[in-house]
Amino acid sequence: MKDKKNIALIGMPAVGKSTVGVLLAKKMGFDFMDTDILIQAKEHQTLAQIIARHGLEQFLEIEKQHLLDIRCTRHVIATGGSVIYKPEAMRHLAETCVIVYLAVDLDVLKTRLSDVITRGVAISPGKTIDDLYRERVPLYERYADLAVHCRKQFPEQVAKQIIQSMPKDRT
Repeated sequence: MKDKKNIALIGMPAVGKSTVGVLLAKKMGFDFMDTDILIQAKEHQTLAQIIARHGLEQFLEIEKQHLLDIRCTRHVIATGGSVIYKPEAMRHLAETCVIVYLAVDLDVLKTRLSDVITRGVAISPGKTIDDLYRERVPLYERYADLAVHCRKQFPEQVAKQIIQSMPKDRT
């Protein structure tokens, strides 16, 4: 992992990737990037608008393409929760990032994630948060170099735990 000069945060929507990412970047002296904001800025639409206009599969392609365009060092990158659906995107992240999975229990997630449509969550029609959780968790676990369980910790505690858990040869 010596050549990995970035940290990418993956995990379910509302787990705190952006909040933790900002704190982690500040503590490490890194820049911060939120791929959801990057996509919205480049597409001139919210995630919800992109999904409504183009459908889920096309949204995932758009997300993948923007992720493949990322070239940076010394960044904490908060990814969209659906990034794990595109192996090419994950391979690209894995080339330069230590991938950290921010894990949370389903019951905690349900208290944080109420409106999947407005939030722009990439979820197939008819699927529930439970379905999404069961579908995504194995993928997050597969791609992660490191998993940090957020439980009911404050974001500051999660950032500290990530730093303490990072491989010593990261940079």
